[in-house]
Amino acid sequence: MQDRPVVIGVAGGSGSGKTSVTRSISQRFTDKTVLVIEQDYYYKDQSDLPLEERLNTNYDHPLAFDNDLLIEHLHELLRNKPIEKPVYDYKLHTRSSEVIPVEPKEVIILEGILILEDPRLVDLMDIKVFVDTDADLRIIRRLLRDIKERGRTLDSVIDQYIQNVRPSHLQFIEPTKRYADIIIPEGGQNHVAIDLMATKIENILEKNKQLK
Repeated sequence: MQDRPVVIGVAGGSGSGKTSVTRSISQRFTDKTVLVIEQDYYYKDQSDLPLEERLNTNYDHPLAFDNDLLIEHLHELLRNKPIEKPVYDYKLHTRSSEVIPVEPKEVIILEGILILEDPRLVDLMDIKVFVDTDADLRIIRRLLRDIKERGRTLDSVIDQYIQNVRPSHLQFIEPTKRYADIIIPEGGQNHVAIDLMATKIENILEKNKQLK
């Protein structure tokens, strides 16, 4: 393995298609080559708060994330050391007691809505990507995901979108587009952009091999 893994940041609004882009890129490589770290796993532990307060958490705000732990884990991976990735329980609205053992790999894809908002994270990235998708598609995707996968009601998803998601997107997420090296419109449907990303990663890996 090279001395330092390649770090690729994939940002964008909720429902933009970040996960589809990340999956499409990682599928071009072997499981031994690419590691995906999701910022969603690093929401802050709220076990000290009553459930009523946890329900009011704005998950689209920078303060919802434990970036200190995320950065610590990235530094460990960059030193080719394993980590224990946290797991978040969306039904209890706090961090689970479970962890996921993670081994370092040649390429780390860091995916999340606000990974370009923290300069400390940006400084660790070799390539910064922003997935840019229209708001109507993003809300539809979020509705489907939260209702099917997280047991939410239609009214609760819409209320959360109006009160937290949209304002936070405009205030915190959209402005981070300026830090991206590459902007991918329409997420996972943009096969040309994904092909270009995969080729870029292959070129970096090939250069790293030659430097060994």
